[in-house]
Amino acid sequence: MAETPKVTAPTADEVAAAKAHGCYSAVLHTTKGDITLQLDGTAAPLHVANFVKLAQAGYYTGVKFHRVVPDFVIQAGDPTGTGSGGPGYRINFEQSPLTHIKGALGMARTQDPNSAGSQFYITLAPTSNLDGSYVVFGNVTDGEAVVDSIKQGDVITTVEIK
Repeated sequence: MAETPKVTAPTADEVAAAKAHGCYSAVLHTTKGDITLQLDGTAAPLHVANFVKLAQAGYYTGVKFHRVVPDFVIQAGDPTGTGSGGPGYRINFEQSPLTHIKGALGMARTQDPNSAGSQFYITLAPTSNLDGSYVVFGNVTDGEAVVDSIKQGDVITTVEIK
């Protein structure tokens, strides 16, 4: 795997741009196929700006899905593949009106609500118990079968932001 790109937290201007832009489309190209995501910059501009910045820097290229819990989530975004790595910075929690439907895209964090970085998850089932505690910033719009087929160790080859 190539060296992980150095990325800094989103600036206020990048967050404002994500909010003004509204929705983005992202395609996770994986070893199992493509997953298309809609990112909602109006609902969670900080988290969308963060994901877009990391993706555009190539941060997620070659990263493995390090956590797969059947009927719950698939999780990636840790360049070490251990579940404890991140970009070297943290972003703050932001309240999002989006909920944890099947296919929700959210940011993983530690027990500290202000500890998200690069790790993200996609829900495999509705998980309303997470609503309000974790930031949902998008959802799967295509590739649900790919999401369901992901196993621990499968790789994100690239992420394309449209």
